Amino acid sequence: MQVTERPYWKIDHPDQKYTTRIRKIGDDILLTSYESDGEICIDSRDQSLFQMVLDETGLKDKLVYLLRDLSNVKDISYAYKQKLTRLIYQWQPYYKLIVFFNIPPVFETTVETFASIVPQSTPVLMVDSYEDALEAVANIKSGIVPSESYEDHEDELCVLRKKEFLAATARIGWMNMLNQPINLPDHDELLYPFFKALESLQSDLQALEQISAEERREAAIKAENTISEKKILLNAQLELNHQLKDQFSREKATLRARIAAQDMELTRVSTAVAEKTATLQSLREKIFGLDIDPTMKKELIDSCSRMIETETIEKQINTDLSVTDSEFLSKLQRKHPNLNQRDLRICLLIKLNYDTREIARTIGISTRGLESIRYRMHKKLGLSKHQSIKNYLTDLIIS
Repeated sequence: MQVTERPYWKIDHPDQKYTTRIRKIGDDILLTSYESDGEICIDSRDQSLFQMVLDETGLKDKLVYLLRDLSNVKDISYAYKQKLTRLIYQWQPYYKLIVFFNIPPVFETTVETFASIVPQSTPVLMVDSYEDALEAVANIKSGIVPSESYEDHEDELCVLRKKEFLAATARIGWMNMLNQPINLPDHDELLYPFFKALESLQSDLQALEQISAEERREAAIKAENTISEKKILLNAQLELNHQLKDQFSREKATLRARIAAQDMELTRVSTAVAEKTATLQSLREKIFGLDIDPTMKKELIDSCSRMIETETIEKQINTDLSVTDSEFLSKLQRKHPNLNQRDLRICLLIKLNYDTREIARTIGISTRGLESIRYRMHKKLGLSKHQSIKNYLTDLIIS
C-alpha cells in the first residue's frame, strides 16, 4: 500500500528525547511511531499533530484504522494515562480498529490494561510486527472478526479474569473511580486474592480521599478565617487612618487659625510700628525747622534717626531689642548689607550667647540646617575658615 508522509507531520519532544511521527498508509490507515535513540516514556498525546494529519488527508470525521509502533516505549506518564482515559470515552474520530505492534515486554501489561477498558465497539489488537498489523487490518476489511481461542473453559475464565483485573486497576489508578464495585471471583478461584487485594486498595484509597477531602475542608476553613482576620485588621487600619486623617485636619485647622491670629497680630504690630515711625519722622522734620543750637539739633535728629532705624529692624526680626542691640544691628547692617533678615536675627542671637540648638529652635529649623546657614554666613561676612562668627561679632560691638 502507498505510504504518504510529509516532513512536518511530526512533533519533537526534546525533554523526553523522542519525536512523534504520523504517516498515512493506503486510504484510511494512520501509523503513529516514535523515533528515539533509546527507551522512552510517552508523555504527550500530540492531538494537534493528529488533527492536522486528519485535516490534510481528508479523513476528518471518518472512521480510520490506527496502527501504533511501540518500539523502544518502556512506559507512559501518569498524565498521559489520564489523557488516554478521556480519549477512550470521547473517540474523535471513531476508530475501526486499533493495532499495537513491536511492543517491548516491559510495556505489554500497560497496553493490555489500555485494551481492557476500551469500549467493545472498537477492537484492540496486539501483534508482533508491522506486517502483522497490516494483515489484521486486511482481515477486518474482509469481514474477518478477530477472536481468541482457548484450550479449555478454565483457560478462557483466566483470560477474562485477567481483563477484569486490569480494567479495575485502570479505573482505580487512571480514572480515580474509587466507588465502582469490584466483581470478586469465587473464594476457591486462583485469582481471588488478587481481586481481594485490589478491593482492599480501593477501600484504602477511598479512606485516603476522605482524609484529603477533610484536610482540604480544614485548609479552606483556615484560609477563610485568615482572610477574615486580615479583613478585620485592614478595616481597623482603615479606621485608624480615618481617625488620623481627621486629627490631621483638626490640627491643620488649628494651625491655620493660629497663623491667621499671628498674621492679625503682625498686622497690628506693623501698623503700630508704622505709626510710630511716621510720628518720629514728623518729629525729625519739625526739629529740622527749629531755630535752636546746631549741636543740640543734630543730637535730636540723630536720636530720631536711630529710633526709626531701630523700629525698622525690630519689625524685620520680630524681636524686642534693647538700645545696645539696635545699635549692634544697625552697625552690622550698614557694614554687611548683603545679610537678610534671618541672618541678622541669627547674628543677634549669637551675640546674645544662645547656643546652636536654641537658635535653631527659635528660628524654626533643624540644627543641621542652622549649621549650613552659618557656613554661608562665613562667606557673607568675609571671614576666613578659621575665624569665629562669635568673635567677629564681639569685635564689631567693641569697634
